[in-house]
Amino acid sequence: MKKQKTKNTAAADGGAPLLINRELSWLEFNQRVLQEALDPAQPLLQRLFFLSVTASNLDEFFMVRVGGLHLQAASGIRRADPSGLSPAEQLQRVRLRVRHLIRDQYECLSASLLPELALHGVRVLPAGAALPGEVAQPLSAVFAGDILPLITPVAIAPGAPFPLLAPLQPHLAVRLAGRPERLAVIRLAPPVPRLWRVASADGAPFRYAFIEDILRAFLPSVFPGRRVLEAAVFRITRNADMPLNEEYAADLASAMSQLLRLRKSAPCVRLEVEDAASEKMSALLARNLGADPDDILRIPGPVDLTALRALPNLPDLPHLQSPPWPPQPNPDLDPTQDIFAQIARRDILLNLPYESFDPVVRLVESAAKDPQVLAIKIVLYRTSSTSPIIRALASAALAGKLVTAILELKARFDEARNIDWARGLEEAGVQVVYGIQNLKTHAKVCLVLRREDGVLRHYLHLGTGNYNESTARLYTDVGLLSADLTLGRDASAFFHAVTGQSEPQAYQNLSQSPTHLRDRLLGLIRFEADTARRRQPAKILAKMNALVDPELIHALCDASSAGVKIHLCVRGVCCLRPGIPGVSDNITVTSVVDRLLEHSRVFYFYHNGAEEVYFSSADWMPRNLDRRIELMVNVTDPACKRRLVEILNATLSDTLKAWVLNPDGEYTRVAPPKKAAPLRSQEFLYQAACAAQKAARKSMRTRFIPHLPERGNC
Repeated sequence: MKKQKTKNTAAADGGAPLLINRELSWLEFNQRVLQEALDPAQPLLQRLFFLSVTASNLDEFFMVRVGGLHLQAASGIRRADPSGLSPAEQLQRVRLRVRHLIRDQYECLSASLLPELALHGVRVLPAGAALPGEVAQPLSAVFAGDILPLITPVAIAPGAPFPLLAPLQPHLAVRLAGRPERLAVIRLAPPVPRLWRVASADGAPFRYAFIEDILRAFLPSVFPGRRVLEAAVFRITRNADMPLNEEYAADLASAMSQLLRLRKSAPCVRLEVEDAASEKMSALLARNLGADPDDILRIPGPVDLTALRALPNLPDLPHLQSPPWPPQPNPDLDPTQDIFAQIARRDILLNLPYESFDPVVRLVESAAKDPQVLAIKIVLYRTSSTSPIIRALASAALAGKLVTAILELKARFDEARNIDWARGLEEAGVQVVYGIQNLKTHAKVCLVLRREDGVLRHYLHLGTGNYNESTARLYTDVGLLSADLTLGRDASAFFHAVTGQSEPQAYQNLSQSPTHLRDRLLGLIRFEADTARRRQPAKILAKMNALVDPELIHALCDASSAGVKIHLCVRGVCCLRPGIPGVSDNITVTSVVDRLLEHSRVFYFYHNGAEEVYFSSADWMPRNLDRRIELMVNVTDPACKRRLVEILNATLSDTLKAWVLNPDGEYTRVAPPKKAAPLRSQEFLYQAACAAQKAARKSMRTRFIPHLPERGNC
């Protein structure tokens, strides 16, 4: 892009800013998720699930993004972001947009989802309403025996400090009469479920009441001899965007543990109070919790919609749920055959979760048991609570293999779990590296070193997603299993650089941030721009979670103005404003929101017909390119390249679950084709995985493969 067009404050035509604000773009993404909850074509319980997702998304947004804006505003920072807004201006706009989003959330719940659930025999009593007599009376014995012993009311004496409340946990605040009045709080948390199944006079099979409404009905039993003036549900959100000074941390694990403790008492960035609460109660809570009046949100329904996640798991209601999509076995892998021999024959692309994550687990478990494997090296960012991969690494170390795990302790909201895993691995003899100072290690790579006939072979897994078998069933990701020598040497050099504090070298088929990845991407984009200026075909296709980086956005706009056709699928935040005449009018931006979370990052460059294809752990954001250790893989195997392009084209061709970003920053549904059937890319890719596996099974039935004795076992 020419220099005069790279200003962040305004577009070339003097209209809207060239870059869209990141926080407002994220809120528009959450609005698109909410549209799935409003879509009558969706199964009803799937719609309820999407509504709960918007709530959990908003929780993290406040903890991290709004928390960060609070810190900037409190520090007196007035510097504008690339869209031209100061932190204070961003906070003001975010607060306004969030209030609109909350209104839409609760209107969706009360006007659409709950009435439709009732038609199917699932009745949820209105939050905040008094329990009907036919419900309250049978609950009396249940309350006394099963609920009252499990709750802990905490009364606060006048002048006494307010108790430290767990963030994101709903509480019931109770005003008690007296001279002076007293306040008490009751935590609404497990083991008492938030939704309690209650008796139904009309025979409805599923009838529920919120636990706070049951408590309200029996508060005299909780506070005998005291008159209850008012009871209201509230929830506090604390700032989780707290810096860690790594340079002065002698022990990173201890420093992270201290940071987790500090988070529990961090400043309030959001106070949710149910709408029926009096102004006196609201002011009392705000004063005691240190909430700014602008950060108080009145909630017109049950506080914390994530509680509704219990309902989509109801039994006996399959007609209200999405049909299952069980992951298919990869058609290029035979689970009865040696995995190393199969990877040695050819590169294998994994398309998750349409295909199973099992081959990745199997690679690590096989490496742990195989006597020819000498070493395993892996980067772990987020894992599951019962990770079979971590168990296999510990087993390998106990068997005497050299096992190295770069376990990122700074993975936000997974810090505590990763600290526990790190200590357990160390006890098993694994060489654990707690990430890199001032950088997060976010690359997804596993290297297995195996001696075969006197030669050391490299076996690799590289991917876009975490080594987490739970999220591997919910997130779309791609991965590569390979024994390619060039990739193996690149991966080996990567681990030496990260664990050995050596200077990262240029790789052949890998690009690493923060050293080379940004320059590599800029070079690929500029090559297409230069090609277009010579009036030759030029094209860029890319799929990612977020596009925020101003330098890459300007490079894309420069390529667009040169005539490069660019189609981007950006699931979440996109700060690029497409469609500006002469600047970004050759750029199309779509976003696919469906039952699976789009998570893979795949990039295609026409490259004068050579068609270079990459996948990466990194989104196009400053944090990924400048403050994280990431990897981008140049895929050279023709079959794997072809499959990646097919996946990319399917996603970019979605006409049923895709949204298009307009020049004004708003999103609209992609218009369905008039003469062809609409394409739902996730369903298309799942059906393709099923068809490929069916063809593989048919092929196996026509081949006769004898069982041969292993060498040396004659």
